[in-house]
Amino acid sequence: MSKYNAHLQEVYPVLPFEPVKGDGVFLKDEKNKKVLDLYGGHAVTCLGYNHKKLITAITNQAKNLLFQSNAVIMKSRDDAATKLAEFSPKNLNKVFFVNSGAEANENAIRIALQLTGRKKIIAIENAFHGRTAAAGAVTWGSQKKWYGFPSTPMKVEFIPRNDIDSLKKAVDKDTAAVIIEPIQGVAGAYKFSNEFINSIQHQCKKNKTLLIFDEVQTGMGRLGVPFGADYFQVTPDLLTVAKSLAGGLPCGAVIMKEKIIKNLGAGSLGTTFGGGPLSSVAISAVIDTIIDDNLMDNINSVSKYLFSTCKIDPVIDIQGAGFLIGLKTKIPANVLRDKLLKKNIMTGTSSDPNILRLLPPYILEKSHIEILSSALKEINNE
Repeated sequence: MSKYNAHLQEVYPVLPFEPVKGDGVFLKDEKNKKVLDLYGGHAVTCLGYNHKKLITAITNQAKNLLFQSNAVIMKSRDDAATKLAEFSPKNLNKVFFVNSGAEANENAIRIALQLTGRKKIIAIENAFHGRTAAAGAVTWGSQKKWYGFPSTPMKVEFIPRNDIDSLKKAVDKDTAAVIIEPIQGVAGAYKFSNEFINSIQHQCKKNKTLLIFDEVQTGMGRLGVPFGADYFQVTPDLLTVAKSLAGGLPCGAVIMKEKIIKNLGAGSLGTTFGGGPLSSVAISAVIDTIIDDNLMDNINSVSKYLFSTCKIDPVIDIQGAGFLIGLKTKIPANVLRDKLLKKNIMTGTSSDPNILRLLPPYILEKSHIEILSSALKEINNE
């Protein structure tokens, strides 16, 4: 419980560490204790902390114009959309900015239902897509745990991971869309097989069903390529992104094929804060930095080093890709998380009680991986 809590409704378990400052991949508390951040604020702080280019872009924009809505033309918004479209897989060239990953998924699902006139969405077991009405409806287990709506806004069918037979039976002429995280994040960095992903694309084309890639966690270079769609070499009809999109400011986007947006009239989509000037300049700064500083190459190199050096008891296996990593643990993951925090390393858990999740900033170096491997060795010897 927060030591400041008088009025805040706490719905999150909190760690016994209060960061007040960040620099690079490290956080500091009020006593100047330094903690290596391998969790990145749920995959948000992709450039780490106090990144000069990002901070300068945000500061300059805030001084000139803090906010204006989508009712006016704004170059910063147009520039961000252009950069994001150019960074995205081929043929995904229309961008609608929103505020969060859940809102992006909500809009993508609604667009699919509108355009197809169909009533069913296919999702994958163990998926997490958000906590709003439609996004929560396609989140595995939500109705038993926290889903507060009396009914889902559409029919939802879940199929098992990598089960191609179930996929073929589920996707039919009544299916508006299949939504999938190319690598499941909250579930512990679970990576699907190439065959399963390719089969989804084939079944969608066969039934004129739209394919939605939820890239809220996998997107923006985190897998060592721009998007999970690039990683699996498929092109979805709609792609959603948030988290790392603006390096720390709240924003999200739906990226679509042009043929989809042509069927959406004026007023069919809307947002107040989506595409505001602060988030727009941050998006541009993030994309420029990822490209100019070759951060995807760094992700591939450092990730390979982590996979080869950190399978140390109590870690018995490593899964995922790039900087979306799951450490399979012999002991409960929350126990290992707490042990690592005592050694000044911040990590995260997942919906799998034996998967510890790592979502570090893209500027992480091999020397930081050595800090983690040394801590694991110490824990193993305790």
